[in-house]
Amino acid sequence: MSAPTDMRHRKLHRLAALIRKETRQMVRDPSSLAMGVVLPLILILLFGFGLSLDVHDVPLAIVMQQPSSDAVGLSEAFRLSSYFQPRFMHALPAAEQLLVSGKVHGILYIPQDFSSRLAVGDAQVQLIVEGSDANSARIIESYVEGAVGTWSAQRAAEGLSGGAAVAGPVNVETRLWFNEADESRYFLVPGLLVLVMTLIGGLLTAMVMAREWERGTLEALFVTPVRSDEILLGKTLPYFMLALAGFVLCVLSAQFLFHVPLRGSLWVLFGASMLYTLVALGIGLLISSAVKNQLVASQLVALTTFMPALMLSGFLFDLRSMPLVVRLVTYVLPARYYVKLLQNVFLAGNVWSVIVPNTAVLALMATGLAFASRAVTRKRLL
Repeated sequence: MSAPTDMRHRKLHRLAALIRKETRQMVRDPSSLAMGVVLPLILILLFGFGLSLDVHDVPLAIVMQQPSSDAVGLSEAFRLSSYFQPRFMHALPAAEQLLVSGKVHGILYIPQDFSSRLAVGDAQVQLIVEGSDANSARIIESYVEGAVGTWSAQRAAEGLSGGAAVAGPVNVETRLWFNEADESRYFLVPGLLVLVMTLIGGLLTAMVMAREWERGTLEALFVTPVRSDEILLGKTLPYFMLALAGFVLCVLSAQFLFHVPLRGSLWVLFGASMLYTLVALGIGLLISSAVKNQLVASQLVALTTFMPALMLSGFLFDLRSMPLVVRLVTYVLPARYYVKLLQNVFLAGNVWSVIVPNTAVLALMATGLAFASRAVTRKRLL
């Protein structure tokens, strides 16, 4: 056997031994299994079933001063809608009391001259919405406008007078691309992948490496022929595989539990997830190698990976609504690019003008973090 071949064989043997050791330690550690398996399951159930940005069964007070046939027909549109729980009243002050006390979230006021003004094409209704929650108020407003517009379109189709008066002189036909049902789980469940991969790849890896520094077991490895890159590979590969198991769990849940469509390529999604996992692993290794303390490492990783992935990635909040300074900060966050890829591959399909640049950024980040982690660990070995 030649010297280069023998050296390569010994290197692979050392790496395999490190991987076996780290895998056994991971299996024996209940906290690792809890964070890698149990926590993703909890997040899937919480975000899939417990968290929703949709509004259903809105308590709405409908005030009709004169219950004419036109006013009753409009109110019936709300009775038949699954989005509302209407309460029919005859006095506006009583409805206002219900709104102040929180028993209804909105008031639809149909004035006394509604029918007469509808006949001449100048009908109006007033909507009063409780606006302490601005997002819910906007959703309720759009639901009411949709119900009124549907009723008006039905009147126009039946040839009744004043049918287009409520909807206005221009009829707008709205179509939602990529999320026809307008359900929040269509983007919440795919976005959950970024949290799971961040937790397993970043937080778990950082805590394990910092624990090795605290216990002094890494110093024992330093006196062996094991090289720094072999230590890093031995530490990261088991958790890389654990992160991929979390990825499979999330994708299966999205497809078969929440019925979220996957319109793009599964292989593109898998490749993007592998890149983001390497980025998260690199951040965890870099921080834990620098601070060598579990508590400090976990806090730093949470501040630099998990919280930005939750708040500043576009997962929950639209980045365009943020101040310019905050938007500029998001460009250095890997979660921003991964969330964009997830939303694109799941809902829109393989749009390569989106996939290629975001994947390239993640690849550059993964490469840079790998070299940085190796450099920090090498310095500690000297």
